[in-house]
Amino acid sequence: MELKELKKTKDTLEFKLLGERHTFPQLLKKELLKDSNVEFVSYKLRHPFDKDSTFIVKVKKGNPKTALSEAAKRIGKEADSFSKELQKALK
Repeated sequence: MELKELKKTKDTLEFKLLGERHTFPQLLKKELLKDSNVEFVSYKLRHPFDKDSTFIVKVKKGNPKTALSEAAKRIGKEADSFSKELQKALK
């Protein structure tokens, strides 16, 4: 997965997730919305055949890159936890 920054202001970040359509973008959006500093987050596909999703993250305070980084860390922890539980269940 590759991330390409399109536009950044003090409180807003617009970027593309290359090669990602709905699965990961929806997970990331859901996780970002858990952050009380995130004012708005959305993603879109410009065309039904598009392989890349375009994200917009706007924060009330702080830095949108920080909010994105923290959300990614939470997703990683959740994936690790799931992996451990899956390994236990498959024994």
